Amino acid sequence: MIRTHLQIVGALLLLLGAMHSVMPRYFGWKRELAVASLFTRQIFMVHQFFIGLLLVMLGLLSLVYADALLVPSPLGRAMLSGIVVFWLVRLVFQFAVYDSAIWRGKPFYTAMHVVFSAFWVYVVVVYAEALGSVWQL
Repeated sequence: MIRTHLQIVGALLLLLGAMHSVMPRYFGWKRELAVASLFTRQIFMVHQFFIGLLLVMLGLLSLVYADALLVPSPLGRAMLSGIVVFWLVRLVFQFAVYDSAIWRGKPFYTAMHVVFSAFWVYVVVVYAEALGSVWQL
């Protein structure tokens, strides 16, 4: 069962990674970043690209290599431990860093806040379950 959830998470991460290719246009980042320095604009866009790439790579890992991740081994434990920490910190940031003024009173953004909060919880739970399974003998 955990294998299936890893693959679901993988497919969803692939989708989210692909969405990063349209985010700049959708959110109007070129216009919004026009007042920033060239250096800041380029760092922002490079970081946005690499976040998308990381999502695609984690998605492929979880979708295609779910069985390998679930083999009790030092590498599997290390990979899953790192992934759990990564997504747990991302979940914390959802509530500790993003100001509620971004979404409060705006139906679409409120819905996205709820959807992504639930998504980060799901991702953390799935990877934590996978990590727990590779520690069992």
